[in-house]
Amino acid sequence: MDTTLNIKRFVANAIGENCYLVWDDTLECAIIDCGAWGEQKEARIAQFIEENHLIPRYALQTHMHFDHVMGLSFLHRQYGLRPLCHIDEQPVYEAAPAMVCEWFGLQMPPLVPIGEYLVDGQELPLGHIRIRVLHTPGHTPGGLCFYVLDKDVVFSGDTLFQGSVGRSDLPGGDVEKLIRGIWDKLLSLPDNVVVYPGHGPATTVGEERNTNPYLQLS
Repeated sequence: MDTTLNIKRFVANAIGENCYLVWDDTLECAIIDCGAWGEQKEARIAQFIEENHLIPRYALQTHMHFDHVMGLSFLHRQYGLRPLCHIDEQPVYEAAPAMVCEWFGLQMPPLVPIGEYLVDGQELPLGHIRIRVLHTPGHTPGGLCFYVLDKDVVFSGDTLFQGSVGRSDLPGGDVEKLIRGIWDKLLSLPDNVVVYPGHGPATTVGEERNTNPYLQLS
């Protein structure tokens, strides 16, 4: 069934993290990487959901670094959602409060229990669309990307950016896995697939394959 894919981006916190709302004609909504930090950011997302009559179904996590999980307590409190992520992200998630304290001297909201562990190749139904889970470790051990089948869209988290790739120098990072995962899972997609990253502007698979300096083969 043909259906319209809708995407709304929120820059969710001071670190410039992108939180995405994704929905189709049924109004079932997935919230990807809710890093909403503070009541004002939370209120903007909640207002948009209410005004557009969206029905939140999933809290999808590309990975569990603190800037991508700050809003999970809000999603659980407001909509009863628990985060869905790769099993290898459990220790990353558990370390998030300490990282926030160390880097910023702040306390983050309580951690919400994980709702389900996602696996590579799994497909999640959302209204009339399906979202395929792609395991792309390297930035973190359990990094995921979310490919919307038949809609030429992929959400890459901190794996792939416009003109750059995710850092691999934090605990659990692995640059070889990162680059291999990008080539195997993302650059194997058609050139016209739009890439929505965890930070910064959108790009395309073709643009990154042809121009990204971190992906040029010698």
